[in-house]
Amino acid sequence: MFKNSKAFSSFSVDDISKAKSFYQKILGLAVEEDEMGILNLHLTGGGEVIIYPKTNFVAASFTVLNFPVADIDEAVEYLIRKGVTFEQYSGEITTDEKGICRDSRGPQIAWFKDPAGNILSVLEEV
Repeated sequence: MFKNSKAFSSFSVDDISKAKSFYQKILGLAVEEDEMGILNLHLTGGGEVIIYPKTNFVAASFTVLNFPVADIDEAVEYLIRKGVTFEQYSGEITTDEKGICRDSRGPQIAWFKDPAGNILSVLEEV
């Protein structure tokens, strides 16, 4: 029944205008805002993500969107130049000075937040 469904993901933000600017200007994604003030992110490969405003918004405490990249160092440097700050973790997950987790158990990955505080990541394709 769902095999051929064009499924999509969604998450909320507290400020659609800030989100639109971030996803369009900082991340360089194709973004459309509909008449109801909902953002549609058009991803390579045909995928879509919906971002909607929520009055009692609480930022997600987990990664809501992952961006696979060919070179994580290049992607992190690019985003740093755009003003993005990467999360720093120590403990079970440890990041280096750039914010990249280089753990051998998985892909190299770095986490950052959108203007609403939702967690996003860039991860190096293996």
